[in-house]
Amino acid sequence: SYMPVSTLYKYLDFEGGRLMLKYRTLQFTNATKFNDPFDCHPDLFDFSNVPKNARNWPPADFISQMEYTHMKNYREQTWICCLSKVCDSLLMWAYYNNHKGICIGLNLESVLRSCQDRFWGLSAPQKAYEVRYRDINDKPDFFRDRPSLSDMLLTKAKVWEHEQEMRLIAEDPHWVGSAYDVPKEFYEEESIDGKEIRHYPRITPDCFESVYLGVNMLPRKKEQIIEIARDLNPNIHIY
Repeated sequence: SYMPVSTLYKYLDFEGGRLMLKYRTLQFTNATKFNDPFDCHPDLFDFSNVPKNARNWPPADFISQMEYTHMKNYREQTWICCLSKVCDSLLMWAYYNNHKGICIGLNLESVLRSCQDRFWGLSAPQKAYEVRYRDINDKPDFFRDRPSLSDMLLTKAKVWEHEQEMRLIAEDPHWVGSAYDVPKEFYEEESIDGKEIRHYPRITPDCFESVYLGVNMLPRKKEQIIEIARDLNPNIHIY
């Protein structure tokens, strides 16, 4: 029953929304750096039931460790942009600064086209993938169920179901002309793990279809956002 979606939404606090509209960027985060530590994790699967082979070589624990490491490495080389299928999730609005935030509607086709121009090689996201929500304590058997790499990147605990998340996935990308930053807590550090860096490829103005303003946003802040949004795309819908 898959309905193709043409618009995806990004929930942000006021400042995050202002910057996204001003610089027309998308945020890609390394798959190891989400706020849910179980997100995209190889431990979502059970690697213990290695099938018996006739010669008992290589040893079972070696095979198990090798497959686990393969999944772990893939996770570390993947960057993800998280979007939602809905603009009216009360939980999301509450989470983004108690309804003082912003939700930005993006045209998926234009976003994917923009990404093609911003990534070298084959690393650009080709489509948006739907996140699947399940009981993460109930682990599929890696060797019997053969979960794919995308199963790892698209599985989240049931408690997140309200997000109705879709993901753009970039594998080990080479970024062209994208801005980047690191979370504030690392500003003082001498050296920073490259996976902490968040990348912001620029997308074209036609990607921005709509802006929803939180009901608790201050009037002057609303005016500020409306001005930036109309500058960016005169045909943008503001709600």
